[in-house]
Amino acid sequence: MASSRVFASRLASTMASTSKVARPAARFQLPAAAPKRTFTGLRAQGSPLAQTVKRQQASTLLKANARQVFAAQDARRQYSSDVANAMVEVSKNLGMGNAAIGLGGAGIGIGLVFGALLLSVSRNPSLRGQLFTYAILGFAFVEAMGLFDLMVAMMCKYV
Repeated sequence: MASSRVFASRLASTMASTSKVARPAARFQLPAAAPKRTFTGLRAQGSPLAQTVKRQQASTLLKANARQVFAAQDARRQYSSDVANAMVEVSKNLGMGNAAIGLGGAGIGIGLVFGALLLSVSRNPSLRGQLFTYAILGFAFVEAMGLFDLMVAMMCKYV
């Protein structure tokens, strides 16, 4: 424990003696302080009437500043409804295209089912009828998944 304290103190002393302080490349002089907003309408600063007038003036200043901020945001963000509608249509088309990619998987699945049917019938021709019923069942399942995918694609586009 004592050795870690000694090490820490030595490390701190070497770091303090050899460390270089990062200095800015240029110093910028801040402009003179902006004129402060003062309430010069009333001379009696201590009167309660002056305090209420100050509060009212401050709230109107805050409201004016809030209006300026929101007006600046509205000026920055001027989307017409045509642009918004075009963006929605593009998004719908992209969603439909992404969902329709699964139809390729359904086509691959159907090809695999009937390819396996041909291979199995060529190995054992006596089971042709039973294997064909199994192939039709597999085809129905794969086609159902393809139809579900097509339904999702159509929902992306038209709903």
